[in-house]
Amino acid sequence: MIELKSRTEVEKIRQAGVIVARVLQAIGDYVKPGVNTGELDTLAQELIESSKAKAAFKGYRGFPGHICTSVNEGVVHGIPGQRVLEEGDIVGIDVGVKLNGYFADAAATFAVGQISEKAGKLMQATKQSLTLAIETAVKGRKISDISNVIETFIKSRGYSVVREFVGHGIGRQMHEDPQVPNFGPPGQGPELKPGLVLAIEPMINMGSSDVKVQSDGWTAVTRDGSLSAHYEHTVLVTENGADILTKL
Repeated sequence: MIELKSRTEVEKIRQAGVIVARVLQAIGDYVKPGVNTGELDTLAQELIESSKAKAAFKGYRGFPGHICTSVNEGVVHGIPGQRVLEEGDIVGIDVGVKLNGYFADAAATFAVGQISEKAGKLMQATKQSLTLAIETAVKGRKISDISNVIETFIKSRGYSVVREFVGHGIGRQMHEDPQVPNFGPPGQGPELKPGLVLAIEPMINMGSSDVKVQSDGWTAVTRDGSLSAHYEHTVLVTENGADILTKL
């Protein structure tokens, strides 16, 4: 069931979204060679708790981290720990918080020191696909119009779209209806209406779209070992386009 959010609910999601944005920015500033992913998790925990919010991922279906840290071939749901970031790595950071009963969720991929031109182009294309998707999230369009613009752009750049994981509605729950795939034909699914809040999150692989989950039961990686990038924003459909709720 799709719930449209009231103005009051939207502002609560936005307040959570500002915390998410602050955490992502701080982590991006902290990422450098020699730092381990557990340190990033500790930083996120301190920032979230000092904001009187809760980490949405901590304990979610048993997930042990406060954030997700996915390095290089990591697609999503990487568990923070002893993995030391090295020069040339890329690391996807996914942050979700709950504040006053409402959730917000965003992700970004960061360069660790100097990265290859190939890695930089993958990150740029993934980020650009999210921008195009947000521009498509307008009143009167359909959910799959968002999906299609991501897939069409990414394929034109020679990359592949992860199909096992999708975006989602968000609000009083971390994951709400509708699902927002990053692939598919246009003009299908529910109509976009003002008050609809979505977490749009392209997950893009340099090689094949195939992924596998590692033995920890969480960490999803590319099956062929190619690099993967992930960007996400929580956005509100309005009368006049999309409003990004996870920004400073």
